[in-house]
Amino acid sequence: MKRALVAYFSCTGTTKRAAQALAEAIGADLYAIRPKQPYTQEDLNWMDKKSRSSLEMNDPHSRPEIEGRAEGMEGYETVFVGFPIWWYVAPHIINTFLESYDFAGKTVVPFATSGGSGMGKTVSVLKECCAPSVQWAEGKVLKGNLTRESFLAWAEKYL
Repeated sequence: MKRALVAYFSCTGTTKRAAQALAEAIGADLYAIRPKQPYTQEDLNWMDKKSRSSLEMNDPHSRPEIEGRAEGMEGYETVFVGFPIWWYVAPHIINTFLESYDFAGKTVVPFATSGGSGMGKTVSVLKECCAPSVQWAEGKVLKGNLTRESFLAWAEKYL
């Protein structure tokens, strides 16, 4: 089995719970992608065009800063990257994360949580943040009450 990391970004706890369950099911290490400036409820109000999340997502060059670093990234062969879907793509802090490390020769497995939308073009957008030598797995939206068995059935092909 390959050494794996589950890295995730979560503001409301939904993606965090999915990431924790995935890491436990596959025996992977867990890393929380935390913004240097935490998001408030007002920041996350997607109905407000002047909210922080709206402004960030409307600027394709936005790269919110991350607090800390994932130690030992060079030792992982597979990195699962989890996030909520914002405006039909990954939040730009995921771009920051992917641009902060060398994923050459690794397999990156994106997964998302969403109230209704699918992955859309998320993976193609994220691929632009990494070197061409990165192996990308098909993205998956995790929905419902996923069991250990369902996580294993999905994730084992990447380990």
